[in-house]
Amino acid sequence: MSTPARRRKQNQNRKEVPASVTSQPKLVSACIECLGECYAVLIVDIGHQPPPGNRKLGLFLVFASLVAGVYFYCKILLFETSDVVKVVETASWPFKVVTIPGKGQGAIATRNISQGELIHREAPLFILPQQRGSPGSVILHALAGLSPSQNEAFYNLSYVNLPATLEPGTPAYNDELALAIFQTNSISAADQGVALFPQTARLNHGCAGAFNAVYTYRPREGVVVVHALKPIREGEEVLTVYFDTKRPRDARRAHLEAHYGFTCQCSVCSLPDEASNASDRRLARMSKLYEQLATWQDGSLTGKQALDVAREIWSVGEEEGYWSERGQLAADAAWVAAAHSDFEATRAWAEVAKEWYAYELGPDSEQVARMDEVIASPESLRRRMAATRAAEKVGWPDGWLG
Repeated sequence: MSTPARRRKQNQNRKEVPASVTSQPKLVSACIECLGECYAVLIVDIGHQPPPGNRKLGLFLVFASLVAGVYFYCKILLFETSDVVKVVETASWPFKVVTIPGKGQGAIATRNISQGELIHREAPLFILPQQRGSPGSVILHALAGLSPSQNEAFYNLSYVNLPATLEPGTPAYNDELALAIFQTNSISAADQGVALFPQTARLNHGCAGAFNAVYTYRPREGVVVVHALKPIREGEEVLTVYFDTKRPRDARRAHLEAHYGFTCQCSVCSLPDEASNASDRRLARMSKLYEQLATWQDGSLTGKQALDVAREIWSVGEEEGYWSERGQLAADAAWVAAAHSDFEATRAWAEVAKEWYAYELGPDSEQVARMDEVIASPESLRRRMAATRAAEKVGWPDGWLG
């Protein structure tokens, strides 16, 4: 999460990670082990045993192993992990975390990122299930089972709403600090609870049409994935969204101030008043249309009326630059079409849903797989329904002929 000016003062009281995080015996032991492995690879595994009497070649190989060992160990140390695979994976993501003036830390694209591209994939530090007891104590218990570098990653995150009356170093302070960090940075892990992902937590917030990336938790894989909702240029900040921002600017800012401790200055919230008011009207219209679309379930709308509403949501979102939720919107439209036995429209809407699910959730997501099934057999969607509607031609997505 971002660390705006108001939050930085609280972060000055951030709990220090014990010096044992980088204890010297561990460093020496790991370095010797790494050097030995590199020498073994050069001399034994590769088969470059120097011939008898060739001291120069032998010395060169020893020197090369030392250089390689130092390089690879330092690489591991810099990334604060002993897992070489994790180091390579982290280094391969197309963004870097930097300090952004006025915002604290954030993620900046290191190259152009295509729409729908996987930006990040991360396993949680821990998941906090729904249970009784002091949340702060439960979090501290979870942290006790993590490595020093993982603890450091946790305590380096920003936080808000830490009671100012607590004495640093006391049990009550430690509980509240852990809870403040967790509440500021955690992500829902579906039915598994709430989870903490340190790298994903570095993504700052953008409202409505300002955010360009979306994170999703995958319960079966136990990871969070981040995809580019829109094309992102090199040097542009990667922004996600913390909550449903289809509400007026004042309401968005009030929510962010209360829960995250900052006043949003994203490109949408920074619009001049006249343009901001127009944006607010579009977002309010989208919210109203979503409510109207939901009334199809109780029979208040015909199938065609429902999909006319869906098309208007799409159109208003296009004008606003609000591209999120389009996969779900098109999937809902496919459901309506199937309920009214318009299977050509079902397939067309499922094609659109597949495209946008792939952008937002990934081409390997469960939602894309479900849309593939509907595309292959639109009738199968109707067979799964508990109740159906009278046959009706409901209409195709805009831009389709049919």
